[in-house]
Amino acid sequence: MPVGTQATVKSMTPEELENEVKAQIILANTYHLYLRPGHKLVEEAGGLHNFMRWNKPILTDSGGFQVFSLKDLRTIEEEGVEFKSHLDGSKHFFSPEKVMEIENSLGADIIMAFDECCPYPSTYEYTKQSMERTLRWAKRCKIAHQYPDKQALFGIIQGGFYKDLRKESVEGLIDLDLPGYAIGGIAIGEPKEEYLDILRYTTPLMPENKPRYMMGIGTPDYLLEAVLAGIDMGDCVLPTRIARNGTAMTWNGKVVVRNATYERDFTPLDPECDCYTCKNYTRAYIRHLVKANEILGVRLLSIHNLRFLTSFMEKIRTSIENDNLLNFRDEFYKKYGYIN
Repeated sequence: MPVGTQATVKSMTPEELENEVKAQIILANTYHLYLRPGHKLVEEAGGLHNFMRWNKPILTDSGGFQVFSLKDLRTIEEEGVEFKSHLDGSKHFFSPEKVMEIENSLGADIIMAFDECCPYPSTYEYTKQSMERTLRWAKRCKIAHQYPDKQALFGIIQGGFYKDLRKESVEGLIDLDLPGYAIGGIAIGEPKEEYLDILRYTTPLMPENKPRYMMGIGTPDYLLEAVLAGIDMGDCVLPTRIARNGTAMTWNGKVVVRNATYERDFTPLDPECDCYTCKNYTRAYIRHLVKANEILGVRLLSIHNLRFLTSFMEKIRTSIENDNLLNFRDEFYKKYGYIN
């Protein structure tokens, strides 16, 4: 799922996302849209779909990760979180009820319950307290949610890197009988081995008949391992962020196109890619654009990186249908340069 933090996937038009990237669903950010332009303005415009002219599904996160990443600029209590805006230092307060009000106004198809994302590492005592509070907040979100027939409310599993807490979190959220469930609080900077351990432990505990969402993953290896564990959905800002740094994802690994080695490389970014960029432009030209700080360079790299990941997921789905996913994994890792 491409991330459109402020009701836009950076440098992309909705038509490009649909026709070139072939995205099925995109994300927008509750925290950022609350600060500007304001959720009531978006509601007045007819909701996010109408405001940004995107006619496919939208998911809004709860703003929890953004609020808690403010660290010294926020205070957590049972009622909610007081925080200072990163824009102007003004004070604000997010409670589960307030977050539901904002997400209901934004009008996304899938909305996330307000949660607390523990930093890595955190003590068992703090993580347990945080996980239990997240469960209480999820119950409050369900009660406050105004449009359950129009917007699917997903709960977020927390519990840090403690398996008993993860199990307790899953069981508590299942009791709420929500339309879908997400794993939060991993892929936040911990060693990959710890990510995989918690991912592979937690996912089988989640209901099989409801969407399973792994939050904040955008590299091919993390996505592939998530699918193998039983995950259905993923998102990350990575593809557009590294595009702004002059980096492309390809089937043979990363290409840092701003490097001098590509100055006279008149081949596509990735010969195997079917995106607009690879069908029309060379590495040498894109390098020139990046070095000259031309916005087109970022746009072309963003189209490619986003399409690479949607194409990657398409191939994974085909491999599942053909009962060939493990072979696909092994071949991809060998080609991409990962050590499995």
